[in-house]
Amino acid sequence: MAPVWSRVSLSFCLLLGIAAATVAGYAQSAERLSQVKKLYIEPLGHSRGAAEIRSQIEHRLQKNSEVQVVSDLNHADAVMKGTGQIWTVGRSSLSPRPHSPTETVLQGFLSAEIVGRNNQTLWSYLVTPSKFPWGGISDDLARQLVGKLLADIKEKPPSEEAIASGALANAQVALKGAGATFPAPLYKKWFESFAENHPGAHIRYDAVGSGEGIQRLNHGDVDFAASEMPLSDQAISEAHQPILQLPVVLGAVVPIYNLPALKQHINFTPEILAGIYLGHIKKWNDSQIRAVNRGAALPDAEIVVVHRSDGSGTSFVWSDYLSKVSPEWKAAVGAGVTVAWPVGTGAAYNEGVASAVQHTPNSLGYVEFIYALQHEVSFGAVRNAAGAFVKADIASVTEAARNAGIPDRGLRISITDAPGKGAYPITTYTWLLLPEQNKDKSKQAVLLELLRWMLTAGQKDCSVLGYAPIPADVARRGLESVEKIFSGSPARR
Repeated sequence: MAPVWSRVSLSFCLLLGIAAATVAGYAQSAERLSQVKKLYIEPLGHSRGAAEIRSQIEHRLQKNSEVQVVSDLNHADAVMKGTGQIWTVGRSSLSPRPHSPTETVLQGFLSAEIVGRNNQTLWSYLVTPSKFPWGGISDDLARQLVGKLLADIKEKPPSEEAIASGALANAQVALKGAGATFPAPLYKKWFESFAENHPGAHIRYDAVGSGEGIQRLNHGDVDFAASEMPLSDQAISEAHQPILQLPVVLGAVVPIYNLPALKQHINFTPEILAGIYLGHIKKWNDSQIRAVNRGAALPDAEIVVVHRSDGSGTSFVWSDYLSKVSPEWKAAVGAGVTVAWPVGTGAAYNEGVASAVQHTPNSLGYVEFIYALQHEVSFGAVRNAAGAFVKADIASVTEAARNAGIPDRGLRISITDAPGKGAYPITTYTWLLLPEQNKDKSKQAVLLELLRWMLTAGQKDCSVLGYAPIPADVARRGLESVEKIFSGSPARR
């Protein structure tokens, strides 16, 4: 039976798949984003607001001279596809007086990618509503996306590693991986995209949690594992084999909550999050929560705390962050894929925690960013090291990684609680873990090609699913490590 995480992105990936099938067979000519001059925009799904968001994108693109929106797919250099989704959070009043007029409070997201020649992704991005969407949520999402697209079109494109073909394209190789649910939606997209260019490569990934994935790797049951927790020196020595730890993407863990009567977003401080998970803060109307959420109608209700029940890289990131910001948490609980939770109820995988919070009033949990969006569950802003309350998005995750510096110690680094006013504080790399030596040379050759692609062209697939590409310097160092260990030659530039 497939892990339950797969349901979280089923409709989302299905929409992308339908759009990809629509453009298949047409000869879009653009091979780089800078070559996109005529763009066809696919419908952005059938959810509420999708048609309006698409209309706003067209309107904004038509006001610039960089890209022309065309109505005929055959005349397009490239195609935009993706998902636009809006949902109602509730209703709120701008006046404290009883029976005053109210307005609908909306939430949503817009994810899009641009595909060109041979259906290759040239660009992708995901946006959520800004703090003050004055023109309405549809216009706000379109404005952010189009602004980022036009800025990236003008930017000098980075050099890329070409996907090798020839003998490898026909090699029949089956690879098995297991581990983190955190990057599972992206891995699904990556492995399917890679297989389009390497039909003989069959890659299976089981999202069973970081702890189980690492165990399977140590037992030789899989060819690679994935985790948000880089292996310690002790864990590497216990593996009885040299392990390559490769950072491949950035993501965020967000505090999610279910407060049915609350119509505004919640701010969390490090002290509040640690206090709730230590069991010291028990009610939503606690004075510490009220102090940073003035005017919010916080209920006099017990906080239902939800945490992961399985060995989880997401739990490592969460507990690693709490260990940095709370001396009491560090001393009493610490960081790990499994910890002795002082309070709360366990749920399996990111999918399980998201579902539990979605269906439990007055609950609080933590999940990877994309799972919060897909479940239409509210997530809060967190006060960062610079004192600013920041919500997770592609930009704030990217800034956290940029400010944290380049991973050292074998490409290992924790970037939670990173400096910077715009940095989201619960940000992490996710790593692929794989043996440096593989007795099956065919498998090692395909793995090398896969990793080259993931660290270069594959990075363009990240943002459409709510992940951030790793910094260019980190990707370069990772590529050099892969080339040196797997092929014994310096990385191609």
